[in-house]
Amino acid sequence: MLIAMNHGQQTVASVYRSYIREIRRLPHAYLRQVFRLKAEDDCRAALRTECDDRRKGKLRRVLKTIQGVRAANNGNHLAFNRILDLAYGRVGRLKWELMEPLLSDPNAPLPPPMIPGKESSRPPAYSQELAALLTSGFSRKKKPLILDDLSFPPILPERADPNSSDALILGPFSKRREVNARWKYFKQEWKKVLPPLQISVSPSQEVGDEGSELGASAAVRKIGFDGTVVLEELVHLTTKSENTSGASPPRRWLRRRYQELLGRLPILTFFSSPNDLKTKGGGPLPYATDDDVAWNLKASGEQARH
Repeated sequence: MLIAMNHGQQTVASVYRSYIREIRRLPHAYLRQVFRLKAEDDCRAALRTECDDRRKGKLRRVLKTIQGVRAANNGNHLAFNRILDLAYGRVGRLKWELMEPLLSDPNAPLPPPMIPGKESSRPPAYSQELAALLTSGFSRKKKPLILDDLSFPPILPERADPNSSDALILGPFSKRREVNARWKYFKQEWKKVLPPLQISVSPSQEVGDEGSELGASAAVRKIGFDGTVVLEELVHLTTKSENTSGASPPRRWLRRRYQELLGRLPILTFFSSPNDLKTKGGGPLPYATDDDVAWNLKASGEQARH
């Protein structure tokens, strides 16, 4: 069956074939799956664009991505890190999808409007999960915030505090300006957060506290890759590479790249106690170095002989 295509469609089809060729060279199944979906979305968006100039712009971005995948396949560690960041939500669309459910808490009451009768004057509310991520050094590339920054953002002038000397001398600060400043701070700070792939529950430390543990499990929201084995597979790749036949980067090089990625993956954990449920930010997953792996293999061999 022959299908007639115009010049624009032929160009997109050619770019798509080049994209798929590079994707097939990626060393692991998860990366190939993610970028195959991305290739389909990117090329479909270009096909649906009627304006030639806009289509060319989208194709240029696709070609840039193809060049990045090709560089990663050829052993460029910066390009491969970029591939991993895209695939695991450190940057790009997936990062937004991982962060979106953490930006609000459907079970928490809305804060009251700062201007009576104006619904649009409600300040942002920080969910437990987001507050933990913002105040942890493991989930931010920059200095973590303190809890006081969430209740009174540092971009607000002292005059915004009605008990400050500036407020007593100059008068109260505009509530509308305060609301705008709070939302501005909220948006600029959550974008600096590295999202977790999932939320875990810390087992209860007390004997006979199964009820508390079940309550904590029920309270944890399911986000991102909850219910999948993506995180477990990622940890496995840092210690023992799967079959990467046809891949040019050596296995040890790949392990190093995945170990670096774990340093950019915070673990968000709920800690349960008999009286309350607290959320704390976690750190990067521990990974085994080559020496650790060799030591474990040696220890396993000695146990087998005994």
